[in-house]
Amino acid sequence: MFRSPTDPTTRTYTGLTEAYRFFNARLFAGRLPGCLITMQRKSKAYGYFAGRRFTTPDGVEVTDEIALNPRHFAERSTEATLATLVREMVHLQQAHFGTPSRPGYHNREWAGLMRAVGLIPTATGEPGGKQTGQQMGHTIEPGGRFALACAELIEEQGFSVPYVELRDAAEREARERKAASKTRYTCPSCGANAWAKPGTRLACDVCHRSMEVRRR
Repeated sequence: MFRSPTDPTTRTYTGLTEAYRFFNARLFAGRLPGCLITMQRKSKAYGYFAGRRFTTPDGVEVTDEIALNPRHFAERSTEATLATLVREMVHLQQAHFGTPSRPGYHNREWAGLMRAVGLIPTATGEPGGKQTGQQMGHTIEPGGRFALACAELIEEQGFSVPYVELRDAAEREARERKAASKTRYTCPSCGANAWAKPGTRLACDVCHRSMEVRRR
């Protein structure tokens, strides 16, 4: 049964650490080294991986960072938040055992590692999108390895995100107005993004393809 400490900090980070260990065992055969899990509000990202980000004061130990953005916890399901954790674990896996490409680019190896754990890369955020590129979303494979493991963690072991960020009505209304005024368009070939009003017709000058609306 999933344990829930009463202290907010301990409860939050113990939960994330146990989730990391659980998915490491279920999806990565326990191969991944430990890392420092943090919560960071980085732009609009749901999370990120930073290799060799921290060291001990004596320089003996160096560790990676996986960050999750708590700003999105309230609006997303627990499954979606955990999928972001596993996505960043795939980046960590590639950093230690594979060949990452240039910063920010998601190559074929990464896409294959994602599919192996039951997450499907997509440049559009929807099924069927290009699986490599600079800006990438993902979907959860129905009945796949992640979906099954995540269900076990949530339903059988009782995992939940213990705290979500409070936002007042004025802030929510402002965010909704801003979201309604701009739409993200993505090139299905190279993954380049552009923002414009809903209904705008855009084309990628490089690939000469119509850009598609990207939905989260």
